[in-house]
Amino acid sequence: MLHSKKVGTLAIEGSDKEKQTNEIKIAAPMLDGIEIKGKTITADALLTQRDFANYLINRQADYHFTAKGNQATLLADIQLHFDSIDQEPDFIHHDNGDHGRIETRKIWMSTGLNGYLDFPHVGQVFMIERDVINKKTGRSSQETIFGITSKSPEKACAKQVLEDNRKHWVIESCHYIIDWNYDEDRSTIRKGFGPENITRLRRFAVGLLKSKQNTKTGETIAEMIKKLSFNTRLVFDYLKMTANSNQRSMTYRSA
Repeated sequence: MLHSKKVGTLAIEGSDKEKQTNEIKIAAPMLDGIEIKGKTITADALLTQRDFANYLINRQADYHFTAKGNQATLLADIQLHFDSIDQEPDFIHHDNGDHGRIETRKIWMSTGLNGYLDFPHVGQVFMIERDVINKKTGRSSQETIFGITSKSPEKACAKQVLEDNRKHWVIESCHYIIDWNYDEDRSTIRKGFGPENITRLRRFAVGLLKSKQNTKTGETIAEMIKKLSFNTRLVFDYLKMTANSNQRSMTYRSA
């Protein structure tokens, strides 16, 4: 789901004050102070914007964007293109199921729309199919992702483009977990350092839960949060604040 009203803050020149702005307008200024030459910048559909693509190319970086409903014509063109061609996947990746699910990712690449799409610096378009089987429940799901990259076939093969996509969603999954479980986008904490501090605490909590997650059973973060809400003692165990969970330090102090 897109959150088009998500806001950030930008400094006002010559002032200690800040102004609110949306995610589209804050993306480029955030990158201004970072060396991105030769890097690949991945973004979800909200930032699939022509101006942002030009900005990245002008700074000698590459982009990897997802196409969704906010760029309806772009999405329709890519979908129609892959629907009209009959070819085997350019690369297939199989996950071994260590995280409680078996995943198969297939990617198709094409340069057939490079001169047609109304989007700057297109090197390739891609379609990714992701099939997932939950080892705990046996349930299966499938999703299809369409996107564009400024990388040409000489610069990135199908395996590399799929890897760019996977790395993006490793990061995005953390934001998704926080948005889904803490409803962060609608947080009413807005003054001073409150938003930054509460975000850091939420990320700490998610990191702690992931370190305790049982990947064999496929237990989700949401399930763990619900379990902890009914078991305060377990919270202190996770934080190593009880004698049973901190045997080594207790032994050391006794010595």
